[in-house]
Amino acid sequence: MPWKETSAMDQRLQLIADWLSGDYTKSELCRMYESSRPTTDKWIARYRARGVQGLEELARAPHSHPNQTAEELRLMIVAEKLQHQQWGPKKVMDRLRREQPHVAWPADSTAGEILKRVGLVRPRVRRRRVAPYAEPFRDCAGPNQIWSADFKGDFRMGNGRRCYPLTLSDNFSRYLLMCQALECHNYDAVRPWMEWGFREYGLPEALRTDNGPPFASLALGGISPLSKWWIKLGIRPERIRPGHPEQNGRHERMHRTLKEAVRPQANLHTQQRHYDPYREEY
Repeated sequence: MPWKETSAMDQRLQLIADWLSGDYTKSELCRMYESSRPTTDKWIARYRARGVQGLEELARAPHSHPNQTAEELRLMIVAEKLQHQQWGPKKVMDRLRREQPHVAWPADSTAGEILKRVGLVRPRVRRRRVAPYAEPFRDCAGPNQIWSADFKGDFRMGNGRRCYPLTLSDNFSRYLLMCQALECHNYDAVRPWMEWGFREYGLPEALRTDNGPPFASLALGGISPLSKWWIKLGIRPERIRPGHPEQNGRHERMHRTLKEAVRPQANLHTQQRHYDPYREEY
């Protein structure tokens, strides 16, 4: 025989049926249904007032909201957003406050919720972050111990194509080992020039970079194909914290000087012709 399941509504109906039968007192009903006297009185009173419907659970939401934004204001916010669909809640509210300063407009966050409810706010795409580097940086007490590698920000050349300057420097001597203009910043473009640098100057103990490609990736531990190759060569990859270029301050300061000394040129070949004397001079 299967177990008999009962719901709260079924128990309330049974309680009322037993009470109507007159066979039980209220105290007996309270003990039978393991309810308090006020609770039993409440369900009996509801049954008397509304019948069986009175035994259903009532909504617990408040009947009114003192701080609720008026319907007229909500419609005006939506209408302004429809006229400027590229604007966010802050710009929409700034415009409405300038046009009608006498109105008590809601906060920007409230306007954002109003627009979200009517489907006028796109959900923000959560960007996956590279796993943080948790190891301490090695001390730099001599040349060829710590190198820094980075791209000095891409820019458009005279022919309309973009240039990605790859830079490599020694942290102790600040010697600029490489300043190479590249057409892209992927693994295939960077590895040949890193091999050139290793053959020319030897292997460092550690190589410090930022968290961008091709130095890091979204893989476990932020390891990329390039940093995996460095590990196989016995080089320890070090990555600075996101948003903290001061952890690679020597290299970033060199980038500032490079930007001031060499302006964008007509093409990649001309750009490299200007980088070569700069590297020798630096």
